[in-house]
Amino acid sequence: MTSASTGTITRRRVAAMVDHTLLKPEASRDDALACVAEAADLGVLAVCLSPSMLPIDTGSQRTCVVAGFPSGKHHSLVKASEARLAIDTGADEIDMVIDVGAAVAGLYDEVFADVLTVREAIGPDAVLKVIIESAALLEFAGPDAVTEVSRRAAQGGASLVKTSTGFHPSGGASVAAVELMRAAVPASVGIKASGGIRTAEFAAELIAAGATRLGLSGSRAVLDGFADA
Repeated sequence: MTSASTGTITRRRVAAMVDHTLLKPEASRDDALACVAEAADLGVLAVCLSPSMLPIDTGSQRTCVVAGFPSGKHHSLVKASEARLAIDTGADEIDMVIDVGAAVAGLYDEVFADVLTVREAIGPDAVLKVIIESAALLEFAGPDAVTEVSRRAAQGGASLVKTSTGFHPSGGASVAAVELMRAAVPASVGIKASGGIRTAEFAAELIAAGATRLGLSGSRAVLDGFADA
């Protein structure tokens, strides 16, 4: 069944925005292969996995892995090395986590340097998504922090700015955060909403707010809420 709140957004359009995600610590390689198979069946854009799952053949779906995940409390050079190794072993896209504590403290130059270090390590062609933990920033530092961190991430070379890891107790994606992030960065920089997106209605709200990617672990349930046509 399709809710009226999903409007005219089609399942195909949403699928083309989805990173089908498996980042549970207990996930096995068999789980990763099952995730890849489901992604192909759903026709989504990418599969997002832990870097230990590489190399892995994701077929026509893009391969995305995380770096500095989930805390972001890794040295920038460690994040850069992890990201470079992932690219060298088959990843197309990197989702890196910033040092949220630095962002909360207003140390935006450190956030910029962190992102730039990873960008320089992976080169200009790989897609770099920068996870800012927007819910934590809103809770501990306020909306101005979301705005400034998003700007600095874009300046450092982010292809997209991403709301959440999905692991932080402050929460995941929100319409308010996506709106702030969208307003903060150029149109050339995408916005990835991730964390706690379980319904088509919420996905549609995030897209309307400016999300250009969706990170979903329950992709099928969300996509089933959109019309096929």
